[in-house]
Amino acid sequence: MTTTVLSIRVRKEIVEEARKLGVDLRRTIEEALIAEIRRRKIEELEKAIMKGLKAMEKVSDEEWVKTVKEVRLEDNI
Repeated sequence: MTTTVLSIRVRKEIVEEARKLGVDLRRTIEEALIAEIRRRKIEELEKAIMKGLKAMEKVSDEEWVKTVKEVRLEDNI
């Protein structure tokens, strides 16, 4: 695992309070970034799913049944 240096500006009183309380700043910031990345990926996935569902609204039930049957036949070959 490689790392990189990240330089950010944070209010001085926040850093002082965190240090006073023994907060591991590197670990806390890394965990916050991981959580935010996960949240945004989920958000992107939800948007893609909604876009797909909206596109699927145009397909009739009969077309769905026909397509599913065709795919099942192809898989059995």
